[in-house]
Amino acid sequence: MLDTLTFLLERLFLLAHIKLSSLLPPSTRATTDPQPPPRFDPVRFQRGDLLEVPRTLFTHFGIYLGENRVAHLIPDILPVLTSDLQQIQQMVTNTRLLLGVLSKRASIRVDSVEDLAYGAGILQNAMDRVVVQSPLVGEDVARRAELLVGGVAYSLLWNNCEHFVTYCRYGSAQSLQTQQFCEFLKSMIRDQRLVVLTALLGLLSMVSLGLSSGTTLLSLLVPFTLWMAS
Repeated sequence: MLDTLTFLLERLFLLAHIKLSSLLPPSTRATTDPQPPPRFDPVRFQRGDLLEVPRTLFTHFGIYLGENRVAHLIPDILPVLTSDLQQIQQMVTNTRLLLGVLSKRASIRVDSVEDLAYGAGILQNAMDRVVVQSPLVGEDVARRAELLVGGVAYSLLWNNCEHFVTYCRYGSAQSLQTQQFCEFLKSMIRDQRLVVLTALLGLLSMVSLGLSSGTTLLSLLVPFTLWMAS
């Protein structure tokens, strides 16, 4: 069941990722879907730097604290289930991460640069070019991150790893990935082909389930709502 859910979520994020790439202008697209960056050299990182790890379906973010340590927000169910710090400090597995997303629990934790990268390359302060606010002083950024270490509530759209790093570095929590995903949802809702599809699915459900008041109301209400929103 968990493997099936993981597969469905990955397909949803992949669909959104492909759709977003086609919607964005070329200048923005390069930032959102960058080419594989060169292998990182931790020596060049400064305390308070914003580290960005582009992955296939999303981008992960962290704040560099110095001495090869990075603070980052990551969904994790384990702190809810146990107080064993030795287990909790181990690298977060995909299962722990997925269950953390579903339960809306996360941790702001400190890991090594290698654990943050997870085999990928790292971009350094790339968001400075697209965020309106100027970055704070590096030491202030790092101290903000250190003060927030611990368990936090998680929301895929409203409180994710990007909100954490933008609050620390720019003083205002925001997520470009969330904004782009919301634009993707708007484009889906405005697509009148979706209205036709939901109407057809509604008719099929009425044929297969019968003309009960519940199925009839739902079959009419969903296409009508999408039509009015398109």
